[in-house]
Amino acid sequence: MKLQKILFIFSLLVAISLKAQTNLAPQVIPSIQQWEGKTGYFTFSENTPLIVDKNFPQLESYISVFSNDLQSLYNFKAAVTLAQAKPQSVFFTLSSETAIPEEGYRINIDENIIVTASSTKGIFWATRTLLQMLENGGSRLPKGIINDFPMYSHRGFMLDVGRKFFTIDYLRDYIKILSYYKINEFQIHLNDNGFKVFYNDDWDKTYSAFRLQSDVFPGLAAKDGHYTKDEFRDLQKMGMLYCVNVIPEIDVPAHSLAFTHYKPEIGSDKYGKDHLDLYHPETYKFVDALYAEYLSGENPVFVGADVHIGTDEYDKGESEKYREFTDRYLKYIQKLGKNVRMWGGLRWLKGETPVHSENVVVNAWSYDWVDPELSLKEGYKLISTCDTWLYIVPAAGYYRDFLDEKWLYEEWTPEKVNRKETLPEGTKGLLGGMFAVWNDHCGNGISQQDVHIRTLPAVKVLSEKMWKRNTSANFDTFKKLSDRMGEAPQVNLSGKVASKTNLVMHYALNSKKEKDLSENGYNELQRNKIGISKKDNSLVFKSEESFIKTPILEIGYDYRVDFNLFLNPKTIDDAILFEGRDSKVIIKKEGNQFQIGFSRDGYTYYFAEKFNFEKWYELGISGDYKGTSLYVNGKQSERLEGKTHSTNNGKNKIYIQQTLVFPLQYIGSSNQKSFQGKIKNLKVINL
Repeated sequence: MKLQKILFIFSLLVAISLKAQTNLAPQVIPSIQQWEGKTGYFTFSENTPLIVDKNFPQLESYISVFSNDLQSLYNFKAAVTLAQAKPQSVFFTLSSETAIPEEGYRINIDENIIVTASSTKGIFWATRTLLQMLENGGSRLPKGIINDFPMYSHRGFMLDVGRKFFTIDYLRDYIKILSYYKINEFQIHLNDNGFKVFYNDDWDKTYSAFRLQSDVFPGLAAKDGHYTKDEFRDLQKMGMLYCVNVIPEIDVPAHSLAFTHYKPEIGSDKYGKDHLDLYHPETYKFVDALYAEYLSGENPVFVGADVHIGTDEYDKGESEKYREFTDRYLKYIQKLGKNVRMWGGLRWLKGETPVHSENVVVNAWSYDWVDPELSLKEGYKLISTCDTWLYIVPAAGYYRDFLDEKWLYEEWTPEKVNRKETLPEGTKGLLGGMFAVWNDHCGNGISQQDVHIRTLPAVKVLSEKMWKRNTSANFDTFKKLSDRMGEAPQVNLSGKVASKTNLVMHYALNSKKEKDLSENGYNELQRNKIGISKKDNSLVFKSEESFIKTPILEIGYDYRVDFNLFLNPKTIDDAILFEGRDSKVIIKKEGNQFQIGFSRDGYTYYFAEKFNFEKWYELGISGDYKGTSLYVNGKQSERLEGKTHSTNNGKNKIYIQQTLVFPLQYIGSSNQKSFQGKIKNLKVINL
């Protein structure tokens, strides 16, 4: 009997010990809903096959994206095949189990990995989870069962490309970023304008832009940047592959200066030329034709299910006519076969005129403009987009420059629809949430990458809150995970460079076979028409065609780049010292002297200090998200930061952003615009 007790106690201790050794939940963003830990690990390798259930060939394109991501991140050349499950493989299949929601999925990690979902979206989200597990935990994946699903069906981000142009490549990268964090909506605000107070109160001079090619209205698309119809079609199709719904927004009847610049007679004399004249018959002909161009025909430009018609911030003096206009275009878009959305405005623009609500989605963005409870009662569906917490207006001095991650993580849920009203948890008709970037201050110098460093942290924390809702870890733990995680496979808009120390790379630039003198071994330099000066122990850039290609595209904030430069007077004006995908460092000739500057996003800035030709200088350029500094012979010469453009005796200010993510892809230029002279001792440092 005594022996039996001992054996029982021993077996109990063994069981407790084994239970204690079960794997902890993987660290991913958004965190998973349910985890059942096992013991042991599945080792993912380049030989791990990716198998799609032969009964569901529609999954193959999604798993091909996963395969490409594995190759780009880890050089795993995993083949995708249609077959049955095999040992040591990753197997993807669909199930009609009602226990798995539409975007939900199950991952059973054991001797093989079996991924099950009820939809292609669930399968794709599972691949994002697996990628994040590899990123955060390495190739040994903890065995266990994941059951995961979102608490909200609509999890979105809106980007104002009307006031500031973003390249199509940037939008493609953002689809990948949003997808990586399971944000499933990307609203693109295609038209807008600046504030006339910054343009001498002259609507004719006020900046405006519409960003989409138009054949019906030739010349309507902005000359400083727009998307072709094919580019925008392909962007939406890419979004579908990454399970991100790209939602085009054409904003009328306010925010419409781009349209009244093109067709002045439809602008309102009473309320301002950024307002359409709701009494002019040509207004309706124009708007009808504009929407029809993108929604009609055999190959429509707007290929997705949803279209946003704007409708925000029209003058209160025309509430009845505004309501009539809004009602008309909600029905018009639905008649053209699309689901329709609008910015809320019916609390501010009260009236008797009914406004269509069936299958209409409203962005609840402001307490003053939207009554959430009344909207739901009238049949509208809501997306929580509260300006108080969810609006980024970069470097404007109002709203938020960066969202408050800690407050959002600890306090916010989509039920907080505005600063005064919180809906009950599980409110029917509340679809989810969305945050927004508004580039109100046109021409303020903000760069694409400046916007990105503001939005990426927001993507991560709001991903957590819109998928998981109730957070389990404390904010500091979440923040550490968020900070160390990347952007997405094949995306590095922040310009982060892997480095063992603060010294990212160091080239002496004095020999035929340069080696990186840092610990990182970035040795792959390609040269074109480069000589050597033994006298100066430097490299010679002989002509405008001279360049050195490095393995690093660019370096993001905070950084410093040091180099020694000797410039030949044969150097052309606007010659390039350093060149990259997004920016370039340039030379401006001033008689017998020169200045150093940089150019990106259509903006060019120069440091004031002038230098002599045929003289060696020890130079340095450092940058952070607030500005850029020049160093000469070890001392700071100038800091570009704090410049403003003011009107009304300083009451209205635009804060000019003179920032630079430093280009490193080429020393010199690949476009036959290189400087002529000598350079040596290039150091790139993370600060």
